[in-house]
Amino acid sequence: MSRPVLDIVALRSLTAIADCGGFHRAAQVLSLSQSAVSQHVRKLEKTLGCPVVEREGRRTRFTPEGRLLLEQARRILAVHDEAVRALLDADGDTVTVGTTEHAADQFLPRLTAAVQEVRPGCRVRFRIDRSARLVEAVERGSVDVAVYVTEAAATEGTRVGGLPLTWHAVPGWEPPPAPAPVPLVAIEDPCALRRRAIATLAAHGVPAAVVGDAGYLAGVLDLARTGQGVALLAAVGPAPDGLTPYEGLPSVTPIPMSALARPGADPATAEAAFEAVRDLLREE
Repeated sequence: MSRPVLDIVALRSLTAIADCGGFHRAAQVLSLSQSAVSQHVRKLEKTLGCPVVEREGRRTRFTPEGRLLLEQARRILAVHDEAVRALLDADGDTVTVGTTEHAADQFLPRLTAAVQEVRPGCRVRFRIDRSARLVEAVERGSVDVAVYVTEAAATEGTRVGGLPLTWHAVPGWEPPPAPAPVPLVAIEDPCALRRRAIATLAAHGVPAAVVGDAGYLAGVLDLARTGQGVALLAAVGPAPDGLTPYEGLPSVTPIPMSALARPGADPATAEAAFEAVRDLLREE
């Protein structure tokens, strides 16, 4: 009996749902209809024989099988995109841009527009990953330009501004009364935003405890939507579906962001990408 085959396009839709926090915003980033994104998910579920994404009203939640698939999907897409880049570079103009998960749905459209303005007709490919991995990808030449959290990588790159951060929780959420610690949900270590959340509360004498963590942002959003805790998220663009800014905790200073271009990258393309990120962060 033949083994099932995972569709690359469907996997890309799945990761977009995770990165953007829902079907609607994923469809916008991918320039697809929302029904097309839904069809991609159903195709994956049919292939695997189990649900991977569940919708509760406007909320989106990954099942345990879905979270495992998401982790493998990122690995598959990274290898696939590197292979495509190597095979197609000789036949056309391709630029690969990378960002962290934080505010990816805001960064990627700006970066795409900036790159294509300098290089009309070029293909823009995306990679979303952790900051340290993005820097490694840039340094080995598989990503042309990357935007990442400065303190989360060993290479400082070019500073492009500060990413604003805000506490988010389900509407009406309140922490337990003192002296109980504030319950936090966060990306598992190492994560700069997790460290920033804990350090900010500690500096204000607010006890806190991580009650749930996940390998990727999608899992953190799922946890926050259950009401288990509050999450520190990028405050760029609209709040994720099912969550709202929570103002009952100390404010958090923006976290520095950097950009890095691969050795030998076109200077005009790199500068256009850098400036697009600066403009976005200046607006916030």
